[in-house]
Amino acid sequence: MLDCGPALAFVSTQVEGLVSAPCLGATALPFDPIRLVLLIAWIYLGMYCVQRIQVGALVPAAYRTVASVFTLFTGPTLLLILAVIEAAKKSRQSRRGFFDVLGEQVRHALAGIQSIAHRSQENEETLRLLDSSGRPMDEIYGHGQVGGHEDARILDRTETIVADALERRASDILIDPKDESAYTIRLRIDGVLRLTEELNAETCRAIVNSIKAVSGMDIAERRRPQDGAFLARRGDATYSFRVASAGALNGEKLSIRVLNKDAGTTTLDSLGISSKQQVVIDKIMHKPSGMILICGPTGSGKTTTMYAMLNAIDRFERNVITVEDPIEAVLPETSQIEINRRADITFAKTLRSILRQDPDVICIGEIRDEETAEIALRASQTGHLVLATLHCDSNATALVRLLDLGVSPLLLSSGLSLVMSQRLLRCLCENCKQPAALSDSQIAQLRQKRVNHAEIFEAGQCKRCDRTGFFGRTAICDLLVIDEQVKAKIAQGQSFLAQLKAEGTKQGRSKLRKQGMKKVLSGVTGFKELKRVVG
Repeated sequence: MLDCGPALAFVSTQVEGLVSAPCLGATALPFDPIRLVLLIAWIYLGMYCVQRIQVGALVPAAYRTVASVFTLFTGPTLLLILAVIEAAKKSRQSRRGFFDVLGEQVRHALAGIQSIAHRSQENEETLRLLDSSGRPMDEIYGHGQVGGHEDARILDRTETIVADALERRASDILIDPKDESAYTIRLRIDGVLRLTEELNAETCRAIVNSIKAVSGMDIAERRRPQDGAFLARRGDATYSFRVASAGALNGEKLSIRVLNKDAGTTTLDSLGISSKQQVVIDKIMHKPSGMILICGPTGSGKTTTMYAMLNAIDRFERNVITVEDPIEAVLPETSQIEINRRADITFAKTLRSILRQDPDVICIGEIRDEETAEIALRASQTGHLVLATLHCDSNATALVRLLDLGVSPLLLSSGLSLVMSQRLLRCLCENCKQPAALSDSQIAQLRQKRVNHAEIFEAGQCKRCDRTGFFGRTAICDLLVIDEQVKAKIAQGQSFLAQLKAEGTKQGRSKLRKQGMKKVLSGVTGFKELKRVVG
């Protein structure tokens, strides 16, 4: 049995001290706080010493239980005694000074504590790739065990590529075969592709296989296009990715889309849409029925804008159902349905089914065919608010395309409420933007329009923006409200269609350029960026 007398006497002394502590006044505590703090510190120190005994080599495994119990009462006393004994043994064996050996042991102990803290910090900051069910990539890739140093290197390299893309705010990662001996890795940052590195073909093929494995794709199939998805976790943050592969000359091409994890909290104001346009959008969104069509080319932020509109809706009072391909972000209090062509779940069939589920708001990821367009427009006529996106250049071409799909002019005029075309401009980096170097003719034109040319800026270079001069993007929009006058023109059919094809696109681009000029004059973006996007 252990002699616990000294320990019990110590605890008894502490308790007596707490009870018999003198009162210092009417508001004094009934105990001595210093002694309480010392008691708690002693208990925690004892627990820490027990942990060191269990993982250290000072105590043989057979005696660790007894030593742990004894240490709970004596604190670091046992560890100090054992450390002194161990130092004395090593001093006799190596014929070195006792204090030299003891000092070396103390330095090793401190280094061990620092390494543990460093490893815990690394574990919190390290990115880990997971499949859609949450299994880590090393388990999928190596069936629970990574097969050697080379496999571990490939897994680390894959995670580094994904982590670098997240660090640099990339929206896409493109892995392309350059020739038979090399692959290129490019990142799309703020809508612009940027070459980051070139890798040898053998290493990059292994990286492609690891991404396909974690995405649930067939590694052996390199010719047919495949789709997949995976997750990444860093600390408490989780990121979602969509993967598409295709056979290409000299190898296999891989495209990874980084899904916007903040889409569920995005607002129209944070996108950069002007307050006047927000008032128009908000007025139509609060109507019980109608259709809002968001159009623009690929990468113009249509889905993000649609999510921002959904975030402005009270989803507790209104039943919101979305049909997407794929689901870009998870929205709370929303029923989200993903298209699956293999299971014969299409936009048209899903829309027919959700009309029987009492929806108030229907969100359609993309209108691709006549059937989907007709069901959406008819739903907007029967008491539903419908939000949808369409790939086209302007508001005019959106109407033209719907008419070309076979939608009747009467149905189109009665169902549509608002058409909105959109572009994204890169924002100048606030850290390095500088006054624009304008020509004399440009300064003269600005003065005629009573514009202060000193408030116009251009891109600089700094570390924050990765030497590009731009950081983030803002939206510019052209709104076409379908009022009674526009409805009458749409109902005319072919005559209005010809007028739209001739003048609509030019007018839409002019309105977008006007919105972009407001961003330039307010110092948000520059002339070159506006010309690149709008022309």
